[in-house]
Amino acid sequence: MSSAHLNAIEFKGKFLQGHYIIGKTEPSAKIKINKKQIRVSNDGYFVFGIDRDRKYDISITKFYNGKKEKFTKKVLKRTYNIQKIDGLEESKVTPPESVYKRIKEENNKIGEARAINSDLPFFKNKFIMPVDGIISGVYGSQRILNGKPKWPHYGIDIAAKKGTKIKSSATGIVTMAEKDLYYTGGTIIMDHGHGISTIYSHLDSLNVKVGDEILQGDIIGTVGSTGRSTGPHLDFRINWFQTRLDPMSVLN
Repeated sequence: MSSAHLNAIEFKGKFLQGHYIIGKTEPSAKIKINKKQIRVSNDGYFVFGIDRDRKYDISITKFYNGKKEKFTKKVLKRTYNIQKIDGLEESKVTPPESVYKRIKEENNKIGEARAINSDLPFFKNKFIMPVDGIISGVYGSQRILNGKPKWPHYGIDIAAKKGTKIKSSATGIVTMAEKDLYYTGGTIIMDHGHGISTIYSHLDSLNVKVGDEILQGDIIGTVGSTGRSTGPHLDFRINWFQTRLDPMSVLN
């Protein structure tokens, strides 16, 4: 593939596990990432993300003016922090069976909010840090509790005092606003277009409801320690559909 062809698509972002990539092409082009056709905005922008553990290259196919061009991008690997903690009470490691149904229903609702594929254009703008505080947990880290590997951490934890105001990281529409989810407590999900959503968890109070149009920087709620949390903090996440991305790849 000659560089002239590659120049027809510009990319912003690193081809690194967990990263957020914005592409720019001709507005009337069609783009497939691996085998998934994705939206291209009226001004030629598209977006996709790379999974935390992706081992394979990414294939990008462009259809334009009756021509098909295909090329691959190598995905660079990252090293994540793994922490082992033993001797915990079993109830702290595995939730009781009595809440399984509730957890499943809540996870389905979250999945539906993350599956939205709107044509909102806000995914391509710079995102801002939603709260001022100390980053106490990073993307990709994983705990092994009593020998059982738990889900990796798919966001960043920002420690801040209870009641600290939380700003919307980007302009978008609220697709979930729940006061009391089992794991994440007070939770807001916002859609920014093309499958990009942000999640704000463990909130003490929520200032928004589903359907609200929110501008970047608007106050959407306050920091709390609701759900399964050991102290006041904001767990902030960014997704491309069901692919969980490193928020720092969008904030930096």
